[in-house]
Amino acid sequence: MDLDDVTIYHGGQFKAYGDARIGLLTHGLNYGTGCFEGIRGYWNAAENQLYFFRLAEHYDRMRSSAKLLMLTLPEDTEALCRNTLELARRNDYRQDVYVRPIAFKSSEEIGVRLHNVKGDFAIVAVPHKSYFDASRGLKVGVASWRRIDDNSAPARAKLTGVYVSSALAKTEAVENGFDEAILLSSDGHVSEGSAENLFMVRGGRVITPPVTDSILEGITRDSLIELCRTELNIEVVERSIDRSELYAAEEIFFSGTAVGVGPVIEVDRRLVGDGKIGPISTALGDLYAKVTLGKIAQYRQWVTPCFPSLVAGAV
Repeated sequence: MDLDDVTIYHGGQFKAYGDARIGLLTHGLNYGTGCFEGIRGYWNAAENQLYFFRLAEHYDRMRSSAKLLMLTLPEDTEALCRNTLELARRNDYRQDVYVRPIAFKSSEEIGVRLHNVKGDFAIVAVPHKSYFDASRGLKVGVASWRRIDDNSAPARAKLTGVYVSSALAKTEAVENGFDEAILLSSDGHVSEGSAENLFMVRGGRVITPPVTDSILEGITRDSLIELCRTELNIEVVERSIDRSELYAAEEIFFSGTAVGVGPVIEVDRRLVGDGKIGPISTALGDLYAKVTLGKIAQYRQWVTPCFPSLVAGAV
């Protein structure tokens, strides 16, 4: 894809990607003083419609992330949602889309701080490429790198500088022959993947680390918890998970904007269950796919259509 052909939103205007200029001394580039979101748009060919998943919730979370960095988003959530839809229309995206809003300290000066540094904001939308192929199940390894602690930098927010630890863990995992990494918290509990929340199944219950174990407060995670409880009638427990429990789990799966539901079949070269994608992972993945495409009426409030409906009877 040629980024020169992509329209973005920056400085309150729609413009060409190449017209956005960031200086080498930009504060956010040098010190990681920025925050971002990852938002998915799902193309429903039958309805000729692009559905954005929990669009407003993503911008509400971004506002919380920005607050931690003493940044203020330039518009309210409703306006940011409108601009995102308009961006997709201007690019005429009729396929799956990944949206990256980013806010960052934009002053071009030396000096580590948050106060008295101006901010900038942009939205970029590009065709979505799969983060990894989870169709056969993922093989993962527990990283030697630990997830950042809340008293060092808040893991619950999507801060640009925080993702250095994720990058270190991901590359370590891939170079060791795995698809993905699992990071532990500073006190040794299972936290999450390099860019995904984590769930495991034991005794027929779905278990996921609590928000106090240095995890991102995931919107997909929140969605899957509700779908498990409401649609699949499965108990979900939020509690700390020891590393050794991963080896005894019946199922493990990741969740996140980029991956959706990503089943795990091996941890540290030990099979998860029988080494095949489990029934709960399968059922949840199928259900989530239908929800994101706007196919389940009771969850229509989670999706925002981009284009005027062209299908008779479509909601």
